[in-house]
Parts: sequence; structure tokens; C-alpha cells
Amino acid sequence: MAAATAALLGACASTTPGQNKYPTLNGAQPLVIGHRGASGYLPEHTLASYQKAIDMGADFIEPDLVVTKDGELVARHEPNITATTDASTRPEFASRKTTRKVDGVNETGWFATDFTLAELRTLRAKQPNPARDKSFDGQFQIPTFREILELAKTQSARTGRTIGVYAETKHPTYHVDAGLPIEPRMLAMLAEYGYTKKDSPVIIQSFEVSNLKALRKLTQVRLVQLVDADDVDSKGNMVLVAPFDKPYDFAVAKDPRTFPDLLTPQGLAEVKTYADGIGPWKPYLASGAHVLGADGKPKDLNGDGKINDNDRVALPPTDVVKNAHAAGLFVHAYTFRSEAPGLLSDYKGDPKAEYKRFFALGVDGLFSDFPDTAVAARAGQ
Repeated sequence: MAAATAALLGACASTTPGQNKYPTLNGAQPLVIGHRGASGYLPEHTLASYQKAIDMGADFIEPDLVVTKDGELVARHEPNITATTDASTRPEFASRKTTRKVDGVNETGWFATDFTLAELRTLRAKQPNPARDKSFDGQFQIPTFREILELAKTQSARTGRTIGVYAETKHPTYHVDAGLPIEPRMLAMLAEYGYTKKDSPVIIQSFEVSNLKALRKLTQVRLVQLVDADDVDSKGNMVLVAPFDKPYDFAVAKDPRTFPDLLTPQGLAEVKTYADGIGPWKPYLASGAHVLGADGKPKDLNGDGKINDNDRVALPPTDVVKNAHAAGLFVHAYTFRSEAPGLLSDYKGDPKAEYKRFFALGVDGLFSDFPDTAVAARAGQ
């Protein structure tokens, strides 16, 4: 194990919940956010997936919000629902297959914006990740945002702990262009529940900037600027390829800045004017590099005949967490998964080692497909 990683794990091991000495922005225990629910176990963005995340100890459940043809908020990872529902197998909806431009890229499939809520409710969710259990495909409906808020409310009462809802406005520009903006619908529903203040059990996130700036004028609910990239190269550097190189509203406005610009001290200072935190892809905080052979190609460190993240070694952490905290911003990193091919070689196949490293870095929360593993790692297990 790299010395830097070992030192960080040691630092984390010395921090226990009772000591309240987490290296977070305010010293509080970092949050575990159930990414699309407990999506490592059940089809994402279903009430069953959210419930499982809650049962596993997640502090927040995370719905991605899109809008139906008749203006209802529902939870899907993308407006394009082809990969996450059985729409493509339904003969009654065969004519709905179309091509639409999402963040400047043409996509072909079935889109939530072409279905009424009643029609969407006839569809069933499926597991989009081929490496995961598909035995639950076809069992669960697409939930509405209201159902998710109700679930969090009732489960908070049942468990005696506050279950938050961490909602993403998915592709805001796409929805505005479709005449179905997400934000006014979301704010109206949150107001029904009295969720309008900074301490409300709600956080709103977006990869775009202008909608967050507009939201800041309309609500005191916590806002988070998400930060993306296309990939990581063999040296551990971020790869920027459209549309993952910058917030899409920057592309529309011909703004030359990219996502990494938001993470400079100057960029973080601007983010602080409209948001409470940042949600960076985790390699921005601590990346990994392949070990290159004499031929300049990555070495197959574990000898499995494949080159993936399992063949990378951990690099020293960046200053992003430190700089964000200095700017008064909390940091919620994404996405943590348990599958071995996505874990750096330093973690020896143990996903808890990755969580512990990032907790030691001072992240204030993280998004996990496997909330039970994240909760266990946070507890030092």
C-alpha cells in the first residue's frame, strides 16, 4: 500500500464518532448519501431502492429529477429512460422512440418528457448495470418526487432519525428547452412540506450553474455545485471531453471555463456566492495512476488480463477539500461502489478502505451505491 494511503487510513482509524473530531468543515460526522437509493442492490430510483438505503443507515436518499409530458416530477437518472425501464419492450410505446439532443449530444430512445405520468406508471424499472443483480427487473414502478418526500418523512418518524432528500435537477437546460422547467415545480412541492430553509432535510444539486444561481434567490435550502469530467488518464489526470468538460449552460453561453475552473480558489469563492457545497467526482480529490511498463502501456498489476482501476495506484490527494473548506463550502464526493474493478490496487479489493481514505481526507459526505458498506466504514468496522 502506498505510504500516503496508509497514513490517511491510520488518521481515519484514530477518529471515532464519539470524539466528534472528523476533519469535516464543521467537525460533524460525514453523511452517507444513498446514491439513487441502494442502487448496488436494487434497480435505481425506485421506492424499494430508497427504502433499502434508509434501512442500511443512509442519512440522505438521492433522487434525480426529470419531468413528464404533463409536468410531473419523477425520479430517473436521465430524461432518456431506455436503460432504466422496460419502455423499449412495450409495443404500445414503440412509436415513442425518437432522437433528442441532451446537452448538445443526440440520443435515441424513449424520453420521460414524451410520456404522461399515467403512462410512465405502467412501465417497470430495470437494473442498467449488467454486472449487477437483474432478478428484480420488472417489479417496481417509477416513483414521483412527492412519493419520495413522503417516504423520507414517514421513515424519519419510524426510525427516529432525520432522513434527508438530496435531489438533483437533471439536465436543467434540456427541460427548459422542452418547456418543462424542473425548478419551479420542485420549489412548489418543497414549499408544501415547509422545506424552504437551510436546516430543512433537503439538498438540491446541479451540474449547471445558472439554475443554482437562480435558486439561491428563491430558497435557502442548501445548494450543491456538482463537478464532472469525462475520464481519468493513465497518469491520473482528469480528461475533459464534451459534454462532461463544463456545465452545459457554460457551453450554451460560450463561457470558456471548464469544470476544473470551479475548483480553483477563485472558482470556489464564486461557488460560495450561490451554493453551500460542492459535489466533485472523487478523482478530483484523490486520483490514481497506472504503472507504465517499458513499452509505455499500463501494467496488469493483478494479472487478470484486464486493465482497469484495479491496476491503478493511489496518488497523493489534491488541495480541493482543504480549499473548499477554506472557502466555507462542504464537500460531498461521488460515486463510491464496491465492485472490485473500480477499486484502486491500494485498497486490496476492500471497498471500506476507499471510504476510510476519503473520510480521512475530510469529505463532509459521499454518495454510495452500497450505503451499508459506507456506514460500516464510517463506524470504523
